[in-house]
Amino acid sequence: MALAGVAGLAPLFDGFIVDQWGVLHDGSHPYPGAVECLERLRQAGKHVVVLSNSGRREAANVRLMEQMGFPPRLFDRLVSAGEDAREAIVARTSPFHARLGRRCFAFTRSGDRSILEGIGVDFVSAVGEADFLAAIGIDSPRRNLADYEAELRGGIARGLPMICANPDIARFHEGRLVEATGVLARRYEELGGEVFYHGKPWPAIYASCLAALPDCAPGRVVAVGDSIEHDVLGARRAGLPSAFVAGGIHAGELGVAHGGEPSASAWREFERQAIAKPDYRLPAFVW
Repeated sequence: MALAGVAGLAPLFDGFIVDQWGVLHDGSHPYPGAVECLERLRQAGKHVVVLSNSGRREAANVRLMEQMGFPPRLFDRLVSAGEDAREAIVARTSPFHARLGRRCFAFTRSGDRSILEGIGVDFVSAVGEADFLAAIGIDSPRRNLADYEAELRGGIARGLPMICANPDIARFHEGRLVEATGVLARRYEELGGEVFYHGKPWPAIYASCLAALPDCAPGRVVAVGDSIEHDVLGARRAGLPSAFVAGGIHAGELGVAHGGEPSASAWREFERQAIAKPDYRLPAFVW
């Protein structure tokens, strides 16, 4: 069902799980109408959880949102894939995490390893010294997937497991799409490596979101995102309805600018090929 804005969803849902990049902002600036839309949801008594595949900690993501003009009062909580990975390594309750060891070679963006600091992980500077690999960032566009091939193959040669703390394969950077951390994990799997993914579209992180929405009855929570593969498929796996933002990461495929509506033929073809189909479609996250 195509809607003009989030106002069409408000009577149907009490809780909103909202993606960050591509929906609320482009990594540098809020999209037109996004802050106002959150304000209107709050005024309507709705609850909002921002769900991000970011490899950063929750507090760092909240600060980033605030710097871009999103006051923390506009959402109940920000749940990040990075925080989920950190908690799993600390707990080591799953067989995968229990056997990771302590020495970690981390793929990062701008050297930021804060998501795994202070939890007993020893960072090493060479793959040959590691017990496991952690994909928590990628230095795109300065350094892209092909530039990491030697390190990935080094991990394969030693049979190292990898955790992925950000499964996104693309992100917005200064108004254009660049490679995101998930491409490292996908390439590692292609080479034969073992990867444990934290974040969307895996259902566990949605359980964390629902736990942050205790006042919302089952069936009254909707997930809003711009990625079919992550947001729409993730919602479907978690048993939640989804609202797809057409002017996000798939805008080029749909032939629209941000806030634009795809033609009927473009949408039919896109939906025909989609791995999961959304329940609702929005041109942007606007009221």
